[in-house]
Amino acid sequence: MRSGSADQRGEKRANTAARKKTATQLAPPPRACLNMMASARKALVLQGGGALGSYQAGVYEALSRHGHHPDWVAGVSIGAINAALIAGNAPDKRVERLHEFWHLVSSAPPQQLPSWFGDRAMQNQWSANSATMFGIPGFFRPRVSPLLLMGNAAPELSYYDTSPLRETLERLVDFDRINAPGGMRLSVGAVNIVSGDSRYFDSGETKIGPEHIMASGALPPGFPPVQVGTQYFWDGGLVSNTPLQYVLDAQPHTEALMVWQVDLFSARGAMPTTMSEVMERQKDITYSSRTRRNTDALAANLNLQQALADLMDKLPPALREDPSVAVVQAQLTHQPIDIFHLIYRDKPYENESKDYEFSRATVEEHWAAGLRDMCQTLAHPEALRGEVQTNGVTTFDLADPANERVERPI
Repeated sequence: MRSGSADQRGEKRANTAARKKTATQLAPPPRACLNMMASARKALVLQGGGALGSYQAGVYEALSRHGHHPDWVAGVSIGAINAALIAGNAPDKRVERLHEFWHLVSSAPPQQLPSWFGDRAMQNQWSANSATMFGIPGFFRPRVSPLLLMGNAAPELSYYDTSPLRETLERLVDFDRINAPGGMRLSVGAVNIVSGDSRYFDSGETKIGPEHIMASGALPPGFPPVQVGTQYFWDGGLVSNTPLQYVLDAQPHTEALMVWQVDLFSARGAMPTTMSEVMERQKDITYSSRTRRNTDALAANLNLQQALADLMDKLPPALREDPSVAVVQAQLTHQPIDIFHLIYRDKPYENESKDYEFSRATVEEHWAAGLRDMCQTLAHPEALRGEVQTNGVTTFDLADPANERVERPI
């Protein structure tokens, strides 16, 4: 009887020791101070927005000037094109290639009107009308087909031909570099036309080619579907115009992350007073992907998970050391995530055509705005946190000094 009791006690002690060992293995490591700028993985997240995308190029130039090179760049639509230009070139060539692309698409005569040719609103409208009639160099051109005279019954799938974009991508982007092991990670979002599902083409899983970038920017009915393998795709912005959700989902919980999120449409805006403003406001709401509200919702969800993980640290030892509790706690624990949010803010003379208005003056203004906003963000003391010990998500909006905003974990 005593022997049996001793055996039972020994077995119980062994089981307890095994549970403690398992809990120790699965529980998150103790938190140490972390220098985010030096240690975290850095991701550049680029929203779609057509001609507004030169703002993102300016943002990248600011990062490059300050010696900050992303480990990962994710984009949708024009964001995917900018992302490919960044990931598909050596660090010392990226800004040059971005300049080359944006100079090319603003090089048509109607995009280079002299300053005396009316006010800016008139010049912008002239430039936009020219883009719809004649296309954009190196990007798209009108589809010449008598079938289009049939209107909506025409057996055509787009008004424009985007083969010039393929030629531009093949010339300016080194796809071998993108697909080489150990290079910058590239992710671009598209939507499967038949299933309606969002799909991300990721260089960590897929050999990226021009077709993947073009699929991400194939906005109907202007641009045609793009075939990738046996499937056909449209612009990823039809489902979600920002890759932030994908980046947060794909990032391992055990690694710190710094995100530079660059959006081109603002969810907030004034009440429209004209039909043109109605159309612009509708476009802003559709493609903003709820910008700050969406970012705040994602951050709140991750921070709630982290709060629950922290609460588990306060459980009695018998519960805290249970392997099932340790597994759940490990799943809920997130290393620090910093999201720096930049949103392009419209000029008073811009209207509903702002995403297809490629005039040289506008492209240069957008670029300068992105450069300025990112430089202001990087110069802010909040952006240089040297000692971070709190897990979860912190969001920063520092580009506008009059409306600085920092949201920390719970």
